[in-house]
Amino acid sequence: QVQLVESGGGLVQAGGSLRLSCAASGRTFSTYGLGWFRQAPGKERETVAGISRSGGSTRYADSVKGRFTISRDNAKNTVYLQMNSLKPEDTGVYYCAADRNLLYSSDYVQMSTARYDFWGQGTQVTVSS
Repeated sequence: QVQLVESGGGLVQAGGSLRLSCAASGRTFSTYGLGWFRQAPGKERETVAGISRSGGSTRYADSVKGRFTISRDNAKNTVYLQMNSLKPEDTGVYYCAADRNLLYSSDYVQMSTARYDFWGQGTQVTVSS
């Protein structure tokens, strides 16, 4: 079991940047694939970015490619989402999640929300125009 706590959300103007952090409990952080997700009002939760257990592979939603960067620091049990050139459509509650499935390669990046096992409580990001 792992507990996840997001931080770093807030209000920012379009074109600005934010860095989200997600701190995890437990001593097995390096065995989890990790992802960032967001949910806007009235919309389904969508995958924003994922990173493999090894940290060597990442994937992004088309809408954020070139603007967002996911990274992990296993020594700090933390995953980050650097968000640059923010747009009003990036507004939503951002969640991090952990995937404990060890059947995949350590370089596999899980992008399906249904496959993630543990979720944080979310942090609000609001981008004003």
